[in-house]
Amino acid sequence: MLTRWIFRGGVSLVACFSSAAAVPPDLSDVVANRTELELALASVPAAQRSSMEWLLEHMPREDRETLDAAFLLAHVAAATKAWEQAPWHDVIDEVMFREAILPYASISEKRELWIEPLRAKCAPMIEGVQTPYAAAAALNQKLFADTQVKYSTKRKRADQSPSESMESGVASCSGLSILLIDACRSVGIPARFVGVPMWMDGSGNHSWVEIWDGAAWHFTGAAEPSGERLDEGWFTARAATQDNAKPEHGIYAVTWRDTGIAFPMRFAEGAPEVDAVDVTSRYKSVASALPDGQRLVRIVVRDRYTDARVARNVVCKDANGVELARGQSRDERSDLNDHLELRVPINPSLVFEVDDPTAFQSFSAPPDGATLSLLIGAPPADALTKREAEQAITTLVQAKDTAARADREAEFKARVLKQDALEMPFWFAVYGEKPAGGRSLFISMHGGGGAPKEVNDQQWENQKKLYRPAEGVYVAPRAPTNTWNLWHEGHIDPLFDKLIQDMVLFEGVNPNRVYLMGYSAGGDGVFQLAPRMADRFAAAAMMAGHPNETKPDGLRNLPFTLHMGGKDAAFKRNEIGRQWGTMLDDCAAKDLGGYPHKVVIHEGKGHWMDREDAVAVAWMAQYTRDLRPKKIVWLQDDVTEQRFYWLAIAEPQGGQRVVVSRNAQVITIEEASGVKELAIRLDDSMLDLDQPVRVQMDGSTLYEGIVPRSLATIKATLEERNDPTGVFSAEIKVSLDRKK
Repeated sequence: MLTRWIFRGGVSLVACFSSAAAVPPDLSDVVANRTELELALASVPAAQRSSMEWLLEHMPREDRETLDAAFLLAHVAAATKAWEQAPWHDVIDEVMFREAILPYASISEKRELWIEPLRAKCAPMIEGVQTPYAAAAALNQKLFADTQVKYSTKRKRADQSPSESMESGVASCSGLSILLIDACRSVGIPARFVGVPMWMDGSGNHSWVEIWDGAAWHFTGAAEPSGERLDEGWFTARAATQDNAKPEHGIYAVTWRDTGIAFPMRFAEGAPEVDAVDVTSRYKSVASALPDGQRLVRIVVRDRYTDARVARNVVCKDANGVELARGQSRDERSDLNDHLELRVPINPSLVFEVDDPTAFQSFSAPPDGATLSLLIGAPPADALTKREAEQAITTLVQAKDTAARADREAEFKARVLKQDALEMPFWFAVYGEKPAGGRSLFISMHGGGGAPKEVNDQQWENQKKLYRPAEGVYVAPRAPTNTWNLWHEGHIDPLFDKLIQDMVLFEGVNPNRVYLMGYSAGGDGVFQLAPRMADRFAAAAMMAGHPNETKPDGLRNLPFTLHMGGKDAAFKRNEIGRQWGTMLDDCAAKDLGGYPHKVVIHEGKGHWMDREDAVAVAWMAQYTRDLRPKKIVWLQDDVTEQRFYWLAIAEPQGGQRVVVSRNAQVITIEEASGVKELAIRLDDSMLDLDQPVRVQMDGSTLYEGIVPRSLATIKATLEERNDPTGVFSAEIKVSLDRKK
């Protein structure tokens, strides 16, 4: 879509200009790039010199300071070749060549050498065609299907270059027009960019393409072909009503000649101005007038839940139910201003009906110039819009924080957390300046275990002094028990959840920068907790521990570092450390992008590594948690979890294994061993919740449709973790019981 065009004055337009530059171009205003422009002039073949001189004289001022000689020489040579080899070369004079083939850009798009790549693609599409009119119509029919570029409001920028549109597959009306113009020019068809800054009713703007057939200009909507014909388009009737008494309501064609009318590229900051010619009057004569007693009604049908345009049959009837007109509305594949237009009598008693069971059954005729918006769709009772969901999350998080502060402040000040009959004291220190996004948190677990209380107390004191991050809250909790498995019993998970939540509330910790580490028996805890609680942490570091029965599956999205003394032979820690290095290497090799890790065996060291393992702190700090990864591997341990990243299981059991990936709107369950029902949590950062989502497994579709944003899901996912960044707004539950 275009922004506004600005009228610079009443300068009369010159109908033609010299076929050759009368004098060499004046380069005195070029500062940094004059050498390149002079090199282009000195190197260009004699037959192309006048074209190069014209280009240097008329190119946008900013380009004179940036484009090099190689670019200019290559472009002029390719443009000349396209013109000279076109079957219709004899009807395209040199003036028109420079007007609509030679320019290397239409508006403010990225400058690139597009002629040869587009020529290779487009020449076969028009093989045997003998006129530029027929060739342009053929390109409009074939080009967009071949390149798979379609209209979308979700393009990165309005003024995309051909390569940007073809790489992304989507473009605005401006991007589509640029692509078709350059395709035409690549095979010697004169083409130019045309647009209206604002429709008369203020509903937006539009751009399209004009081509020269040797005698006259013809127009067409890019990616909107009308068979073999030009001068037809959904915007024809609207264009006929434009009035250039106000410049923003005129219709303009881009030119590189100095006309006194400028088209500033306001949607691209700092973009150069482009000159234009006013062609409003020609469009008034092209469009046919409405018969007396009739008017046009523009109609758009929207889903009232998603606000998306949908294609539906619309019927206009009079007060007696007699059908007067019908047509089909446009969906999101069409330009934003491309609406169904029905010619109807000037009658205030008209009724419009939509062929949809969820639509209201009667609508009054709109005022002249207005667009009739018809709503369909019956959303779930608690369905939220994207904005409503965002507002609900903000409100609920704030309320939850306020309540939690009051409820847990005393416990936090006492430095003791409780879970049932157990208590977990903790000590912490704060280091470095607080970053704008919040502090880091390092949870460091002490050694000991299976020993008297006094021994474990001493290990706790040692852990307080063992590491020191450059920035963050360094917390050393004291294990609630003195058992051998003191850090991986079932009560540890909820206690660590409380610890993280309290540090977020009272110390300003960023929940996406929480790190887990531990030494000896604390390292045992890292081996166990990191895979099963991976979605709480940004990274984990295991020092001198033993994994027992745990497996690395759940570490798919958690950076994990392992440090072990090469001589630490008790319980075969050194051997097993090396084995884990091999296992993690294999996991990463088989799963592209997964299992980031660093395994360091400190050769010559025993159970005590003389603090060489402290490098793990800085290694972890380079990572930030990704709570919404594209792929999840979830293996339930003997201590089970109901939620893991954006998945949930209501009845978790040890040994269950789930592998799920997502790509755009498609979620694939690759494995679900022992799981009967899986909940998939989503939000607008992961995919487009206003478009259908498909869940598939083993080639079968388990769910397909729009997933409603739900206040119940927002509340439930906030309550689960009290994690302000871990709230989801939508949920799909799929049955995986193959017996059903």
